[in-house]
Amino acid sequence: MSDPTRPISSDPTLTSAGLTPPGQEMTDGERRAIEMVEAAETGGRKLGGWQRGLVTLVAVAWCLYQMYAAQVGNIDTLTLRATHLGFAFFLAYLVFPHRKTPGQPQTRVPWYDWILGIGATGTAAYLIAQYPSIANQQGGLLTNTDVWVGSGMIVLLLLAAWRTIGIAMPIVAGVFMLYALTGPKGLIRGDLGPQLQLHAGQTWPQVVGQLFANTEGIFGTAIGVSAQIVFLFVLFGAIFDKLGAGEWFMRVAQGVLGGFRGGAAKASILSSALNGVISGSAVSNVVTGGNITIGTMIRTGYSREKAGAIEVASSSNGQLMPPVMGAAAFIMAQNLNIEYRSLILAAAIPAFLCYGTLLVLAHIEALKLGLRGLPRNELPPVRQTLLSGWYYMLPLGYLIGTLTINPEATPERVALNTIFVMLIMMFVQEAVLAQRDGRGPARGLLDGGKKIIEAFEGGARSMIGIAIATAAAGIIVGIVTITGLGFGLADIVQLASDGVRNAFAFAGPQVATFASIVVVLVMAQLIALILGMGLPTTANYILMSALIVPIIAKIAGLDTSNPAQMLPVHMFVFYFGIMADSTPPVALAAFAAAAISRGNPVATGVQAFQYELRTALLAYMMFFNPQLLLIANGRLGGLTWTEAIPMILFAFIGLVAFSAATLRFLHRRTNPAQALLLLVAALILIIPTEIVWNLAALALIAAVYVWQKVGSRADPPAEPPAALA
Repeated sequence: MSDPTRPISSDPTLTSAGLTPPGQEMTDGERRAIEMVEAAETGGRKLGGWQRGLVTLVAVAWCLYQMYAAQVGNIDTLTLRATHLGFAFFLAYLVFPHRKTPGQPQTRVPWYDWILGIGATGTAAYLIAQYPSIANQQGGLLTNTDVWVGSGMIVLLLLAAWRTIGIAMPIVAGVFMLYALTGPKGLIRGDLGPQLQLHAGQTWPQVVGQLFANTEGIFGTAIGVSAQIVFLFVLFGAIFDKLGAGEWFMRVAQGVLGGFRGGAAKASILSSALNGVISGSAVSNVVTGGNITIGTMIRTGYSREKAGAIEVASSSNGQLMPPVMGAAAFIMAQNLNIEYRSLILAAAIPAFLCYGTLLVLAHIEALKLGLRGLPRNELPPVRQTLLSGWYYMLPLGYLIGTLTINPEATPERVALNTIFVMLIMMFVQEAVLAQRDGRGPARGLLDGGKKIIEAFEGGARSMIGIAIATAAAGIIVGIVTITGLGFGLADIVQLASDGVRNAFAFAGPQVATFASIVVVLVMAQLIALILGMGLPTTANYILMSALIVPIIAKIAGLDTSNPAQMLPVHMFVFYFGIMADSTPPVALAAFAAAAISRGNPVATGVQAFQYELRTALLAYMMFFNPQLLLIANGRLGGLTWTEAIPMILFAFIGLVAFSAATLRFLHRRTNPAQALLLLVAALILIIPTEIVWNLAALALIAAVYVWQKVGSRADPPAEPPAALA
């Protein structure tokens, strides 16, 4: 599941980023896709009257509080985190219904959700009021009242997680709590065996104390990053989109690439890459951009499933684009104890490789189908389009430039300053447009204020799931901390790794070690994909970083205190968590795309997964070749650009060769021998080797191309375009 770092709010924000223009009837597929996004990311209730007004008021108040907290910068850590969760609690029970009926959204908040929402928010308020006494006067020990309130918070948090991010997180958290309670001295008396019984067992007050009353459980690092940094970047994305930047990105992409072969797909990819700079939500990207791009791709000859799959792949990869790589990236920087600027600089090359390869992949599909570009008279004029929205690049340029160049700038301060700039831009833009239309600048200022309120509401509603997910993930992290479960899992995986190493001992120690590491990485890959079927990317990454990353580091012999050695491991699990959005059978982005294309959702997901194989390969490339992350000489940023450029070119060619092999097409359809040669060349190019091997790989690719060129007359003709209306 994706991370909603750019919102689609329930009513007002749907037409600003490429949905059906006003005056045109929205299709049933678009309606289903929008309902899907609302139910998953911003709440499915369509409230009216005073209840709608209250939700808007609370959402705006949450935004203002977060901006104030960033401005003053001295609010107590636990107070900030508990207030953050309190707002999320209240809105979660108001806008996310427990039962979701497709096509029949609830229009009011039932009485029991008022009780749950107020009660959950009350537990956060209680902790804010009582924490000084718990920490200073009670020495960290809880009274009976503290235990009861803490128990209520845990239960209500799991219920809120069920509503906002699905049943998977509450089940996993519940299993972990049962594990903590089981033991000779625990609430549940029992013995799990020497491999798993790593603690004596905890009593319920001990578990509540760990999760509720300190910063190692619910109010740990994850929700701290959500409250301090992520919220502001989500709000930035909401306001930036409300300005009209998302629609402008779409028109620029269509104008620049639409006329080339397969231009509809290439425009979709470029648009998703541009939106990925500010957005980390695959599903909302599919809906906001896909209603235009998917239909255009189908009209130009792509099948419904391929059109949807290209949109899914490009939208999912938006979470890889700096500077806003989803909430998980900010948590990753905290886990590694590095500056965020170091992370986004390291992640830039893999992101561009990923999108560059996807553009080539779309070109290959166009060659297979014999497609052409869109007629120039149907495309936006490039120069006019660029001039009409050049000023959108001012806040974006300030954000990216300050984050990457100024080492003294903190992400939250940069995001806050950018928000202030965009608020001014909103009023100026609307006043100018109103003056031009004859409505007068006063009317424009009023419209600007309305749009800002809508953006604030959309940003806050998009943050509900992130805040709840990070808090719920804190339960698991807290249990791992007090039980030592991570050490037990590491020992189990170590046994499997040793077995593989022994099995390959005949091939020499290097091959045996390599094989054992690959087996552990494959296990981690499968776990990340499985968890991603039920968890958003942020929660998936938190779990993987707490449980699996230390195991990989131990097996690979990495220094966990060195971020240069640990970053490739964190990026590995992060990439596979993102891939879950396009991994059947649960692939929400694929279902959203299929709702628009009217294609088969499972077939769309399978096709998208095939396109995403290059992302999987890129994750392995980063692990075995950290230079792709600009890591060299044992430090981040240690690789010079003169060293990086040849490596980037070889890696890109390797990814293209891999994509051509998996799609069974280069210049013409490949036979099995040609596909095998392309795979061999790809593997040589993606693994660091001597230059002579890279040149040999290039020669293999050239040989396959010449082979196809010479024998093209004997090959079957390409498929005719499937011109679907």
